Amino acid sequence: MAKTRKQKAILAGKILGGIFGTIAVFLLVCNIIPPTKVTKDNPFIVAKGEQPMIAAHRGGGISNPENTMKAYKAAVSEFKVDIIETDLWMTKDKKLVYNHDASINRMSDVEYWTESKDKYLIGEHTLDELKRFNLGYNFVDPDTKERTYENYVSDYELDDPTRLDILKDNDLQIVEIQELFAQFYTTNPDLKFIVEIKNGGEDGKEAANIIDKVLTDQFPNYKKNIVIGTFHPEIEKDLKDNHPSLMRGASTGGAAKFLITQMLGVNIFSNVDFTCLQIPLKMYGLDLTWNTYIRRAHRRNIAVQYWTINEVDDMKFLIKKGVDAIMTDDPKLLRTVLESK
Repeated sequence: MAKTRKQKAILAGKILGGIFGTIAVFLLVCNIIPPTKVTKDNPFIVAKGEQPMIAAHRGGGISNPENTMKAYKAAVSEFKVDIIETDLWMTKDKKLVYNHDASINRMSDVEYWTESKDKYLIGEHTLDELKRFNLGYNFVDPDTKERTYENYVSDYELDDPTRLDILKDNDLQIVEIQELFAQFYTTNPDLKFIVEIKNGGEDGKEAANIIDKVLTDQFPNYKKNIVIGTFHPEIEKDLKDNHPSLMRGASTGGAAKFLITQMLGVNIFSNVDFTCLQIPLKMYGLDLTWNTYIRRAHRRNIAVQYWTINEVDDMKFLIKKGVDAIMTDDPKLLRTVLESK
């Protein structure tokens, strides 16, 4: 007997209901099953109810010349930061130094001395050549609006030993990887570090080797205090394969996959293995501050760190969200905000 139109509608409704019910159960199971924790102990996670860690972005480039020992010292001793965030580049003679850009033009007096605006690339010069330049030359004091360190060594030629001594004594030279660790290893054993390997290819892999070796041989207690990031897939793979004891931050692809799976409620398919989720407030117009992201990252023991936050209202907003760290160019301001709360 042929089914009536009403019977067909009822049957279609049951089928559709069954499909939706199956999807609902599937999503429920996905969210009930406890996710695998990335690591048992994550030093970058703060306890519930505690204030977020202060991460001095590039050492705190608003108060002091970025990525200089002057900035790092002030961040730790004056502003009491928990984390120093910075970037690493390989020099021509295979030394690993801290700097954000591939060149030193933006912050130093290299254009004054070379009379050229060509990029003075870190990878094309030795450590000794790079240390001749004043990394505070273009720094503008936020209060006086003056270039405080512009004329510190202007009276001395590049190869004058006095020039080098003045730059070293005033912490205005480029900093090699082990110099930063050595500065705080004894006095600040709990200090943490976020570093990004800027080089790709073989130089990036060698950078990973140097980081691992320097920590293992000279600063073993800091090995548990550092998380490493990279935008290069081959370096991320190298870190996974050859340096499993080093904690890693989320790559761009890894962060995107995690956020999408959490947004769709299928976090069971997010097989992430990074220790820290480092993200901005927004990306491509999408709000990345959902409580869902933070809560589900914490379920996996992943620390949630936001960059680069320099406004008071944004700082207060993230503090209320319960994030683990706020990366800022102005650690002095963030310290004031935290103490006011």
